Amino acid sequence: MTVLEIDLLDETKKLPDEDKQLVENILQFAAEYLKIEQGTELSLTFTTNEGIREINREYRDKDQATDVISFALEEMGDGETEIDWGEFDLETPRMLGDIIISTEKAEEQAKDYGHTKARELGFLAVHGLLHLLGYDHMEPDEEKVMFGLQKEVLDAYGLER
Repeated sequence: MTVLEIDLLDETKKLPDEDKQLVENILQFAAEYLKIEQGTELSLTFTTNEGIREINREYRDKDQATDVISFALEEMGDGETEIDWGEFDLETPRMLGDIIISTEKAEEQAKDYGHTKARELGFLAVHGLLHLLGYDHMEPDEEKVMFGLQKEVLDAYGLER
């Protein structure tokens, strides 16, 4: 059963199909594990270090490459008014947002941490998904919860360090 509708874009044009499939499988597994409602949508983009650096610079004022960036559509920004969509009889799917992963950074980090590229891509995908669901790691208590859940999902999938 597919829980997530994933709109996948490989800007690098180099990522092997098996890596794309692995990440999609892990995200589907995580969605079921976390009991995300059927038909929920997200977009997933694989890019280069330069591509993610541009996004990081434009949206986060950080002029450097990073491994993963998530843009949650359900997250409230400053000055935004919350809308209770339950008041409306809309049959639109839930859209979580966007996950952007640098495949170059994933390869670098896999080497640095001594595990496979597959493990790193899976980790980054689940990390991005948890951000879309509202988890964060800015504070030590938040980090403990998010990283614990991340490890739990990856271990349950069988993608251990």
